[in-house]
Amino acid sequence: MPTIISTVNVNGVRAATGKGMLAWLAATEADVVCLQETRATDEQTTKALAPALADGWWLTHAEPEAKGRAGVGILSRREPDSVRIGLGQSREFGGIERGSGEFDASGRYLEADFDGVTVASVYVPSGEVGTPRQDEKYRFMGEFGPYLKSRTGEFVVCGDWNIAHTELDLKNWRGNMKSAGFLPQERAWIDELLDAGYRDVVRELHPDEAGPYSWWSYRGRAFDNDAGWRIDYQMARGEIASRAKQAVVERADSYDQRWSDHAPVAVQYR
Repeated sequence: MPTIISTVNVNGVRAATGKGMLAWLAATEADVVCLQETRATDEQTTKALAPALADGWWLTHAEPEAKGRAGVGILSRREPDSVRIGLGQSREFGGIERGSGEFDASGRYLEADFDGVTVASVYVPSGEVGTPRQDEKYRFMGEFGPYLKSRTGEFVVCGDWNIAHTELDLKNWRGNMKSAGFLPQERAWIDELLDAGYRDVVRELHPDEAGPYSWWSYRGRAFDNDAGWRIDYQMARGEIASRAKQAVVERADSYDQRWSDHAPVAVQYR
């Protein structure tokens, strides 16, 4: 089973690999790396990551139906035992109704099995209050939530959830009370997952810490001032959730060293 799992929204895999992502992959000790927002086809993603694949990484990718949006992937040190792409296939695997099918080819969900542990990469829509984008986010949550609750066994869901769960999870929480990503309905949805048995392993390892933030806007001096959001989670259930021993956000040393507006979030499991 994987002992170090990392997750990162790459903010466009072709751009990220040109800014330093490949060097990061060459140096990381992670066994599995979950990617979000590749914004690329399977062919484009494979081409961008070619040097890493030549070094031994195995790529599984769910390309987005909409050009330039979403896209999730899983890089692993070996070929997964099995793979399921999209909510449709995963819902069938989970033994519940298949759902609307709206997100089956959206490039927002992918899961792979490694020695009895399922690792998933998810990219929840970002939303925007009062627009169709927020409606899309709620529809995704409405389909994804029941599937997650149906799952059993050793399961780690990594990704960009686009929700800051508590006041500890974003610097300027008072100014974002009515903003997408910190709305009561979104935060209550995370509560429901935790009540259903999931564990936010990063928060459990950093119980009273502001952050550790994993996303900073490119605008202004958000990164320099550490005015960030913690929206990249590893949610685990089963015995593996109890084996999380260390969690680190790999924040760049300086603004000019960033290869994404997100930082990788790595968890080591015993």
